[in-house]
Amino acid sequence: MTLAVRYTRARTLDTAPALIAPPGPGEVELAPSYVGICGTDLHIFHGDMDARVAAPAVLGHEMSGRVVRVGPGVEGWRPGDAVTVMPLRWDDSCPACRAGHRHICRHLDFIGIDSPGAMQQRWTVPASTLVRLPDSLPLDQGALVEPTAVAVHDVGRAGVRDGDRVVVVGGGPVGVLIALVARAAGADVRVVELNAHRRLLAEDLGLTAWDPAAHDIPELVARWTGDAGADVAFEVSGAAGGVDTAVEVLCARGRLCLVAIHPRPREVNLHRFFWRELTLVGARLYDRDDFEQAVTLVAHGTVPAQRLISKVVPLTEASAAFEALESGGDVMKILLDCATAPQGAAV
Repeated sequence: MTLAVRYTRARTLDTAPALIAPPGPGEVELAPSYVGICGTDLHIFHGDMDARVAAPAVLGHEMSGRVVRVGPGVEGWRPGDAVTVMPLRWDDSCPACRAGHRHICRHLDFIGIDSPGAMQQRWTVPASTLVRLPDSLPLDQGALVEPTAVAVHDVGRAGVRDGDRVVVVGGGPVGVLIALVARAAGADVRVVELNAHRRLLAEDLGLTAWDPAAHDIPELVARWTGDAGADVAFEVSGAAGGVDTAVEVLCARGRLCLVAIHPRPREVNLHRFFWRELTLVGARLYDRDDFEQAVTLVAHGTVPAQRLISKVVPLTEASAAFEALESGGDVMKILLDCATAPQGAAV
């Protein structure tokens, strides 16, 4: 048998046997090695997305693994190939798709949310979603390609250029990845984060991190920039205060990139947008170019993925891993090890 972690109701996961069907035309069967738990998975775990997620649901979209079987008509892939998955299926017919924005298709199937995800020991996906990983890249690090692709897309949406001064509000996994990708693009970066462990990790990675509880962030930015303000701010905290800070620190014609999910409307200082001619851009997902760039950044160590992994736990300990992330503290990214089967299980 193989096992799958399923969301059944708010704050409840189970680990259950899963059936294996051979891959159909255009499909590939994978053996996931590692699956990361992200903020969206936590939203699902809390029950916040029950209107969208049909329980029981297999979660997970940050993954790495190997090809096991290929279905009819699949070319270019063979068993043993190391891969990650760009977990998007679009209809190719809606106005967004026709305009070239398939990643925000009106009827997008985000695999791992809208359809079964990677938290299982066997997983069948369309071959079109596969992204090749270098054989030299450890598979635990390969599981961070997907969140790195998020950061690549965000930095591109914000138009970060060499020499830009950038403030990242929120120093969780995506915030730190944005900071690293922006730095690789030539930006001078500051990270704003309440959690002391996350600030320390950012500093260990060579980033400057500020505690908003101890400092007036707009004042620090003013001193850093000679009273000009930051060229770009990323709002990654998901908090009302984070929005206020991101708007306040920007220079004339500065750019605010909204990354975090804000489930409720927020008050925004629109007068400042008017007065300084600010620009607001949203950044939701990614495209294949973002994924390919993310593979390069991780494989070359520009994004030191191993440093972001706090712990790796067996698939059967998924509930405890979700609770550890929920409680905060000294964790950044937790990976589920899908390849290590419990005693008596066949994979």
